[in-house]
Amino acid sequence: MKRTATGTYEVTTVSGEPVRAFVPHPLPPKPHLSLDGSRQVLLERAVLALGRLDSIASLLPDPHLLLYAYVRKEAVLSSQIEGTQSSLSNLLLFELDSAPGVPMDDVVEVSNYVAALQHGMDRLAAGFPLSNRLLKEIHEILLSSGRGSTKHPGEFRRSQNWIGGPRPGMAHFVPPPPHAVAECMGQLELFLNDETTPLPILVKAGLAHVQFETIHPFLDGNGRVGRLLITLFLCQAGILRHPLLYLSLHFKTHRSEYYRLLDAVREHGDWETWIDFFLQGVKDTAEGAVATARRLVALFDQDRNAIHQTGRAASSALRVHAVLCERALTSLTAVVTQSGLSFPAASAGMKVLTHLGIARELTGGKRNRIYTYHQYVTILNEGTEPY
Repeated sequence: MKRTATGTYEVTTVSGEPVRAFVPHPLPPKPHLSLDGSRQVLLERAVLALGRLDSIASLLPDPHLLLYAYVRKEAVLSSQIEGTQSSLSNLLLFELDSAPGVPMDDVVEVSNYVAALQHGMDRLAAGFPLSNRLLKEIHEILLSSGRGSTKHPGEFRRSQNWIGGPRPGMAHFVPPPPHAVAECMGQLELFLNDETTPLPILVKAGLAHVQFETIHPFLDGNGRVGRLLITLFLCQAGILRHPLLYLSLHFKTHRSEYYRLLDAVREHGDWETWIDFFLQGVKDTAEGAVATARRLVALFDQDRNAIHQTGRAASSALRVHAVLCERALTSLTAVVTQSGLSFPAASAGMKVLTHLGIARELTGGKRNRIYTYHQYVTILNEGTEPY
């Protein structure tokens, strides 16, 4: 259903030139969304896929193994959309304090994303509501170091920003003027926490994401916070117990369509086409995550079985393998710390894994060696190739 524009334009002056800034109407859309027919079927399939994803996490021996990996994969993908060239391997290396030569600026941004998501989940678990205060806290961590650290981390913007073009007067899109940001975000906060709104949770998540991107309340990092908002909202609503749904791969793969649909909502009120895109992304992403989880479980089982066949060496090798399941890229020093093995025993166990082709040594040196669980990282890397 196409409506008129979903907001009004306010003409302001920025750097001496007039600018038409878009101020969105509060959610939910009016008239109400059409959720009949094929859209209802798509919604049901997306909800079913999310249920399967949440269930498989519960069936894993340790759901935190998958969570650790997926959080980092999402951090890489979400940051790549913003223009970083960091890879999953770079992030894992960065998290090893002893690893030299990792490109700093890009990987710091990705590492901050991991910390920001963890902070958000910890706050929700403690009963803190998904609110503007929490979004500011997340933003502050996201921009705490690296590029963007001078763009007022943790504060709504006090100056005009824009999307596309060298200056606001030539921009593709200009979000609300700074004086309107607090009110727009206050209305969004009310929508997020209004349990009386007769809309499915997934639909509310899709609407809220567009509204946040339209308001663009921060000077930098809006895209990453807007994508985090989806996962945090679904966790707060109880749809997910673990933050395993990440739409960055869907948005990255269909980037031009994503931006076209955001424009269609703002200019024509075409929320339904956006919701179709969003629900399809949820369904595909959740199904992909379930398939990946099953592949990883099968990989771990296959490799443990191979290790069991090695005889007396299996005991230490299995403990080293358990460390690699938790940290797919690690050093022998870290293995000793995490496994409780002596250095000679950890070395012997890692030698078994490299002989079996499970682990690979990356440095080629004789000291400070770094090992990777090669097939594990290969599975996780799918879709994370930089632009």
